[in-house]
Amino acid sequence: MERTSSIRRKAMARQHKAEVMIAGEQLRLRLHDGKLIKDRRYHLRTYPNCFVAQELIGWLVSHKEAPDRATAVSLMQHLMDNDIVHHVCDKRPVFKDAKLLYRFRKDDGTFPFNTEVKIFMRGQRLYEHLIGEKNSILQLREEHGVAYQRSFPGYQLIDWLLQNGEAESRRRGLELCRALQEHGIIQHVGKKHDFFDSGLLYQFCINFRRRRRLSELLNESEQDADEGNEGVAVSTHEDNHPDSPFGLRKCPPQEVGLGKDLKQVTSGRRGSLNSLQLHTAGFAPLVQLSSTSVVRCNPKSVLRRNFTCEELLAPGAPFIKRVLTVLGDALGWGFVVRGRAPCYVQAVDPGSPAAAAGVKVRQFVCQVNAQCVLYLDYRTISRLVMTGPRTVVLEVMEPLE
Repeated sequence: MERTSSIRRKAMARQHKAEVMIAGEQLRLRLHDGKLIKDRRYHLRTYPNCFVAQELIGWLVSHKEAPDRATAVSLMQHLMDNDIVHHVCDKRPVFKDAKLLYRFRKDDGTFPFNTEVKIFMRGQRLYEHLIGEKNSILQLREEHGVAYQRSFPGYQLIDWLLQNGEAESRRRGLELCRALQEHGIIQHVGKKHDFFDSGLLYQFCINFRRRRRLSELLNESEQDADEGNEGVAVSTHEDNHPDSPFGLRKCPPQEVGLGKDLKQVTSGRRGSLNSLQLHTAGFAPLVQLSSTSVVRCNPKSVLRRNFTCEELLAPGAPFIKRVLTVLGDALGWGFVVRGRAPCYVQAVDPGSPAAAAGVKVRQFVCQVNAQCVLYLDYRTISRLVMTGPRTVVLEVMEPLE
């Protein structure tokens, strides 16, 4: 058990590192487009492709990448800690909101191209190639009655690597695929198997094209640090917790009044589903959001009793299946999901797109955008929603009253 937990922690750390690298690269390109990165002179010396920390902090706040300057500094420090940016003279390990010059390591060739980075960049290149093909091997497929989007059999990926000159033999192709799996780039759809040259289905774990928000990465790293400090294995602390929540709206830290059973938070700007910082009791004491509409989140399950997937699918079960289309707005979708296999709707913002579409508490989530999620946990469902289109098609089962 400890070995499995350690492997999963390492995989999650590598995946987080990959997300930081993608976010850093997306930010670098935007700063080049905005002319914040350019050659600058200081003390009779020219420093190519650099930016002024103070200007960048103002840009992050004005472009709503951070709510305030202090948070923006924390975000850039996170990029420094992950070797994405550095001081032009490497004299300052701390990022400061001052007239100091910093540079992206990719712009001066000092990025540490170790094995981990090379595998990541190889995976990103393969993903872009596969996703851009007209008849891509990434397709909707089924394994054990569950449908998975953009999945592929192991043997087909190795065939593709050979056909496109990415591997010189099937053995080399298999080694590459296992390295991609080890570094959190691809995984078995059910997270049950290593990579094999067979008909088992696999998926890319990372959507390289999704627009990242820097604030998501900072919150995720803080949550991972909290889990590490508590000494709780990820597999037991979150994935196996039956009532772990994720919020589809979020707000900046505020005073939260707790009633006997309900807590009230203020919802606002659309954000990351993974930004909730889990309390040790399994729910978020503070949810990061901003603005005006009220969402009530009950730390106790709203279910009158727990159901298994088998009970939901049994012939004559007292449930009605509905298909609901939720068109997300600038604030998000406006509902909260809890549990795992099956997940259910815990709370709905009364003024949200989810409420308008007919999403209700105690509905069980069966499909998201035509993909079966009945046997998945809340975290996987949250990623499907966040990495998918703004319009989310939900198939739910609601109990007969």
